[in-house]
Amino acid sequence: MNWDLLLLGMLGAIGWYWYAGMQVREQAIAVGRRACGDAGVQFLDESVALSRTRFARNGSGQLQFQRDYRFEFSDTGNNRRPGVVRMLGERVEWVGLDGEWLSGHVASVTRLPD
Repeated sequence: MNWDLLLLGMLGAIGWYWYAGMQVREQAIAVGRRACGDAGVQFLDESVALSRTRFARNGSGQLQFQRDYRFEFSDTGNNRRPGVVRMLGERVEWVGLDGEWLSGHVASVTRLPD
């Protein structure tokens, strides 16, 4: 087997994973911003951070990357609260805002329109 082809294939796979991840990250930022706006809180730092990646099955039974992105929001402007956006492939599974912020309230987005 030619090691150059194997190395090229591995570099291609890494590049694809990085590119796909950047697109999903941009969507997670938009979803977090929207969830914060709907809840009347401030989305901080205009950023999300990848906290977990794993494989999961979608509704059709296909394996896809499931990524959890963490972000922070503020309800008063003087504090920071945690939030999470869970993506399955390029689709939003859910968005959660810190349950401590308002007891029993969680902002949830199950699907974005295509």
